[in-house]
Amino acid sequence: MRNKGTREIRTINAEFRVDRSGDKPKITGYAVRFNQLSDPIWGFFKEKISPGAFRNALKISDPRALQNHDPNLILGRMSAGTLTVKEDEEGLRYEIFPPDTSYAADLMASIERGDVRESSFAMIVSKEEWDDSGELSIRTILEVEELFDVSPVTYPAYPSSSVGLRSHEAAEEVFKDHRELCESREKDVREAIERDAVLRSQTLELMK
Repeated sequence: MRNKGTREIRTINAEFRVDRSGDKPKITGYAVRFNQLSDPIWGFFKEKISPGAFRNALKISDPRALQNHDPNLILGRMSAGTLTVKEDEEGLRYEIFPPDTSYAADLMASIERGDVRESSFAMIVSKEEWDDSGELSIRTILEVEELFDVSPVTYPAYPSSSVGLRSHEAAEEVFKDHRELCESREKDVREAIERDAVLRSQTLELMK
């Protein structure tokens, strides 16, 4: 059984760009699109996020924008007004107002060149539902408890990286937790059927 508050990291093909139309450049895009089914997550399951899943989390979270999930390469923070994150009809949209630093300038140049195309975000899920009718189970995230960061990343979270290892372990715990719950429910159903059969047999004996 996974611990309450397991931190999960997801990586998607990014939909962000550098906007230089204003006084200062900003990075805009979507961390996730609602109701879009993911690729298989570490081979365990597929996943989608329901509209409104981040509503409560955005009221209490103070997410950061980081480069490659590195807290030393901070690009923005919601409480500082240098990052905005909000839900719209399509998904979770963000705007980053990066600092005037060499690493931020290098990142924006890499985004514009197409070298950086993936985006990651870190969260804690508080409510979910599962569909086990297909070849791979589908997890629908209904509510996110906390949003930690949104991060343009050079590489997705592969198993060889520390981020990848944490992401793999969290996904494995999520799926294991779900399977244990399913097995417990199946056991309860089997036991209920067996009890019903015994009662029926005893009733028939009394009626003889």
